[in-house]
Amino acid sequence: QVQLVESGGGLVQAGGSLRLSCAASGRTFSTYAMGWFRQAPGKEREFVAVIGWNGGYTYYLNSVKGRFTISRDNAENTVYLQMNSLKPEDTGVYYCAAGTLFTTSKTDWDYWGQGTQVTVSS
Repeated sequence: QVQLVESGGGLVQAGGSLRLSCAASGRTFSTYAMGWFRQAPGKEREFVAVIGWNGGYTYYLNSVKGRFTISRDNAENTVYLQMNSLKPEDTGVYYCAAGTLFTTSKTDWDYWGQGTQVTVSS
């Protein structure tokens, strides 16, 4: 089992920045691809970013390219999402996920965190 705990969410103004962290349990963290998803009120959970087990092969939702950066520190069992130039439409609950596949599909992940709220005001 892998347990994921997100942190770093909060309320920011448009144009601001946040860095989300996801701390994972287990020594097998480095063998998993890690992803970030988000869910706005009344909407489906959507893919945001994914990173391969070795820190390479990153892929992003088109609307966040150039603004968000996913990274991981396997020694600390932590994955990060640096979010810059935030927009109100980035508002939502952000979840980290772990899985054995490199995928953007929300149905193909094995473990999920509890989520952290990100609110961007205009």
